[in-house]
Amino acid sequence: MGTLVHWFRIVRLALAASVVIAGTAFAQDINDAPALGPETNLPMPRFVSLKASEANVRRGPSLSHRIDWVFQRRNMPLQVIAEYGHWRRVIDRDGQGGWVHYTMLSGVRTVLIDGDNTPLRSRPSEDATENAVLEHGVIARLGDCTPSWCELSAGGYRGWTPKSVLWGVAEAEIRE
Repeated sequence: MGTLVHWFRIVRLALAASVVIAGTAFAQDINDAPALGPETNLPMPRFVSLKASEANVRRGPSLSHRIDWVFQRRNMPLQVIAEYGHWRRVIDRDGQGGWVHYTMLSGVRTVLIDGDNTPLRSRPSEDATENAVLEHGVIARLGDCTPSWCELSAGGYRGWTPKSVLWGVAEAEIRE
């Protein structure tokens, strides 16, 4: 009888261990998945652009919260880092931000040129001809992206520039 009780204990410990191991693997799979916003079910964080020419940036997600400042640059790329109801917590290139009503934002993707005198090339290659040169701070509309280049349009010009000089696109992001 003692051997049978010992055997049941071993089986019970083995089952408990397998449940813990399976639970850990399941939790790891969940952690590897991209986070989704609770309101939109869209990936978090994600890039958007400012739809309006002016948008109040509030301390909290409601009209009763104080306005900390006003974004005043239409099409400026922003990164959504949180959602609450109709409000989105956004940050700019400098990491500054706050809560903005979702109607002030657009899913149209733009980027900010972070490099000085960035060439806009005819194809994604350092030896391709230059179509234009973009200054630091220019906002461009984002097109396709390879692992290291993005296609942009700005000021009537279109071309490719290295992803490393852009803010508003994720490092590993590929767009077709």
